[in-house]
Amino acid sequence: MKNKFETRAIREQAERTQHREHSVPVYLTSSFVFDSAEHGQALFAGDIEGNVYSRYSNPSTDEFIRKICLLEDAEDGIATASGMAAVFAGIAGLLESGDHILVARSVFGSTHQILTQLLPRWNITHTYVDIGKPERWEAEIQKNTRMLFLETPSNPGLDLIDLEFAGNLSRKHNLILNVDNCFATPYLQQPGRYGTDLIVHSATKFIDGQGRTIGGVVVGRKELIEELRFFARHSGPAMSPFNAWVLSKSLETLAVRMDRHCENALALAQFLENHPKIASVKYPFLPSHPQYELACRQMTQGGGVLVFNFSEGFDPARKFIDRLQMLSISSNLGDTRTIVTHPASTTHSKLTEDERLSVGITPGLVRISAGLEHIDDIIGDVEQALG
Repeated sequence: MKNKFETRAIREQAERTQHREHSVPVYLTSSFVFDSAEHGQALFAGDIEGNVYSRYSNPSTDEFIRKICLLEDAEDGIATASGMAAVFAGIAGLLESGDHILVARSVFGSTHQILTQLLPRWNITHTYVDIGKPERWEAEIQKNTRMLFLETPSNPGLDLIDLEFAGNLSRKHNLILNVDNCFATPYLQQPGRYGTDLIVHSATKFIDGQGRTIGGVVVGRKELIEELRFFARHSGPAMSPFNAWVLSKSLETLAVRMDRHCENALALAQFLENHPKIASVKYPFLPSHPQYELACRQMTQGGGVLVFNFSEGFDPARKFIDRLQMLSISSNLGDTRTIVTHPASTTHSKLTEDERLSVGITPGLVRISAGLEHIDDIIGDVEQALG
């Protein structure tokens, strides 16, 4: 019998040592010793499995990867020093000069910079397609298109993409389907169920959940991960064993934390939707969300992030943020503490105004990552800041 999500997240651990510890230790070592010259030779040749160097593998890192693979129902994975290292490795580790990548518009600001500023240096091109018009995507597939990359829900617009549709389209055209599942986490959504080949996470966000460290992970089909492992081992974006240990322990509470994040986010979205100063609110599990039915079909809850708009633009958004007394003003998300962000001037400021507007990032858009505080206190601070 397959254990439930919560049990898998807690009970998958590195093998217990001779000390019989209940909580797994952290393996803070740069390298590992060999039993003999022949043993070292066999490890480096790949004839036997084992640790040789922590840039390659480490028991703490391996445990974290195994947990994510279990939770995402993936075959294999790699861990990286940051979420953006995972995004970059998942693209650059598989594409070659002359390849083309199809990208669902509305991706994180740094992902946009990789696509527009870095990949062109190696003659890797991209085409953005409109999230709201998936019927036009197929026409944008070129002879050299190798990958379809998307976020769902998107950052920060909270637009959704039908994963079943994306999986079918990718299989039809033999594309690698690469999904950033950061906002949903494997607790709320498993893209692998729809034929996704690679799933990427910024573990810095809800997986850590407490704003302590940064990290990234890519899991998916074994043959693709083998290519990414070679790329990562020799380009060096290795996750620290200590960070891997922290993140692995964090997974033990992911389910209970996400339940509270989602509960608070929904309640706050409902409050804002009825506030006279707010022009619009977007949250996947609000019936007013244009893709509410899709959200309910492929997600178990709506996530911990919501956005709302001031129709008058930046000035009322700025005043609202500056009046906050308890909530944090930061560019991060997925923390125990509720965080307020103005995407147009921070996380997505490197996009042109037209690029921002095309994905709904208006000057008056505010993103809130609902934390774990009591909902009355969260709403109380938002209400007083609205004045």
